Amino acid sequence: MKTKLTLGVALAALSAGAASAEQITVFGPWLGPDQENAEAVLADFAEKSGHDVRYVGSDSFEQQIMVDAEAGSAPNVAVFPQPGLAADMARRGFLTPLRDGTAEWINENYAAGQSWVDLGTYAGPDGEEDLYGFFYKVDVKSLVWYVPENFEDAGYEVPETMEELKALTDQIVADGETPWCIGLGSGGATGWPATDWVEDMMLRTQPPEVYDQWVTNEIPFDDPAVVGAIEEFGYFARNDDYVAGGSGAVASTDFRDAPKGLFDSPPQCYLHRQASFIPAFFPEGTVVGEDADFFYLPAYADKDLGTPVLGAGTVWAITNENEAAHELIAYLQTPEAHEIWMARKGFLTPHKGVNLETFGDPTLRKMNDILLGATTFRFDGSDLMPGGVGAGSFWTGMVDYAGGKDAAEVAGAIQDSWDSLK
Repeated sequence: MKTKLTLGVALAALSAGAASAEQITVFGPWLGPDQENAEAVLADFAEKSGHDVRYVGSDSFEQQIMVDAEAGSAPNVAVFPQPGLAADMARRGFLTPLRDGTAEWINENYAAGQSWVDLGTYAGPDGEEDLYGFFYKVDVKSLVWYVPENFEDAGYEVPETMEELKALTDQIVADGETPWCIGLGSGGATGWPATDWVEDMMLRTQPPEVYDQWVTNEIPFDDPAVVGAIEEFGYFARNDDYVAGGSGAVASTDFRDAPKGLFDSPPQCYLHRQASFIPAFFPEGTVVGEDADFFYLPAYADKDLGTPVLGAGTVWAITNENEAAHELIAYLQTPEAHEIWMARKGFLTPHKGVNLETFGDPTLRKMNDILLGATTFRFDGSDLMPGGVGAGSFWTGMVDYAGGKDAAEVAGAIQDSWDSLK
């Protein structure tokens, strides 16, 4: 097959070693432990290829990569936390398309492969679309957290469909308890947790192509499909019986404090939807897998939309082409490139060929199982929207909605803000 031959040729080049050694610079957003993890992966590539590989990390990556590209001093490979910036740089001619066969390889070897191809495909300066980005290191957001002991004491079971999740919500209320803890507070970023809810609900009520049209404004924000997804969030967040503190507390509760109600005795709530990072805000000493656990935010059984997963991830792109840069992208297709970081911390992958026993953390392996079970993966929608919307009117609109405003009215105001950018 073309894909295997393309990858095989590139990997053969790695074994050629120092005879064709080049210097290659990789620039990314990672500092601290994540930088050490990335450097461990790149050290293996350097050993196999003979290239002189240097990683530079920055907490101002998004600004610096554009400055470097415009100055003609871009690194060979850049690691983008968001595909939107990569797409903008491709449009301006700052990225090099990946080698032929890469898209076919992704489709064959990544779970929900076409999703990853779509997320890495951008229009170039001539308007023609090509594959510019390779996703490596992923995060999962479609998770619901709970305390197993609380479930066991109450006789509850983990729901496998959205219908069952709503039935469980009603059952908890019928038992005289409160199902959910929800908090949207985040200082100047207040409202963002609700955007994740809406994005997850879009993927559970609409086909992925509608989600894509939404994040690019091909359909307006006040389209009935979007209003419906907002109201799906409201089903949980705007019912006083469903939320700890009542619906009026949703907007004012800090997202970092929201999950603490799971651990009270008696519990203030039984369920909390949040991404994979939230255990950092659990009570000290909490052991995930024992004291707390999670399950996949389920899809509707009756909508036939598969098992969509919402998340984020880093996309690697060539910003200053040399042969070593293409070899690095080929190296990232090997199981070893994933397993080195898997054995450490904070790494998930859609690569179907990795040895899952390599995970050093059983929690990460369980999250990765959710990722591998995805039929569709979509990137956090607010991160793909213009900043004034995705990190502006969408946030504030969700606070207004949580506070009682009509979903269609809120969606219309967000669309007005988008129109004002044009």
